[in-house]
Amino acid sequence: MTAAASPARPPLRDFAIALARAFGGALVFGLPILMTQEMWHLGFVMQPWRLALFVALMFPVLAVLAYYAGFEATVRLKDCVLSACIAYAVGFVAAALGLLLFNQLTLGDSLDKVVGMVAIQAVPAAIGAMLARSQLGQQSEERTEEVRRDSYGGEVFLAGIGALFLAFNIAPTEEILLLASTMTVWHALILCLVSLLMMHGFVYAVEFRGQTTMPEGVSGWSEFLRLTVVAYALALLVAYYVLWTFGRCDGIAFGEQLIRVVVLGWPAALGAAAARLIL
Repeated sequence: MTAAASPARPPLRDFAIALARAFGGALVFGLPILMTQEMWHLGFVMQPWRLALFVALMFPVLAVLAYYAGFEATVRLKDCVLSACIAYAVGFVAAALGLLLFNQLTLGDSLDKVVGMVAIQAVPAAIGAMLARSQLGQQSEERTEEVRRDSYGGEVFLAGIGALFLAFNIAPTEEILLLASTMTVWHALILCLVSLLMMHGFVYAVEFRGQTTMPEGVSGWSEFLRLTVVAYALALLVAYYVLWTFGRCDGIAFGEQLIRVVVLGWPAALGAAAARLIL
């Protein structure tokens, strides 16, 4: 006699669990920024059009992220867009709640201040909400997406997500400017080399959980050039864009800008390598 099949869980309950998990992911990923003093001010002192552009550009990024590691294993465009909308909504709510709890927002604050502060804080929270299932959910739920993530495009994209997350957390701090001001061109070049070696070693050499194996018939140099170098170049682009968004590259010479980018590019590279392992 066979055991009776367990009743399916109601769709509404599934959605409620996914939403609660997304909120948890938003808090986990957004907490470092919520408790960073520089971020409390950036939202209402940075140029509004740069903030609006950044928030707008993050929407398609979240939609693509939904394809690789979203709320559900979906390939339909409308589902990816809907997941991005939900992630942003959860991110905005989590950011607003955190700022209210820390007394950084009050009922008497101006609308410009509230919108600016919540919008900038909502970005990492939305990423956390989107990644909640793959990182905090059951392992069986994410098997159907592993093939997508293991593709070349998937690995490069997820490296960019990791770079964005760490660069976004560190870029507002004054230490980036201080470190860059003490470095020479030679320091920057050595840091570039160290960043590249670190990225490659993390993914292929030091046997972290999730380490990638070298494909058959592909040389180490080929993998280094087509993935590690490309991921590092993407990390530097992400670092530059984040610094530009926060006004950290305004009014200084191009050479100084490059050194700041390389300095922020180190944690961005670490984030890119970690994302390839974890996600």
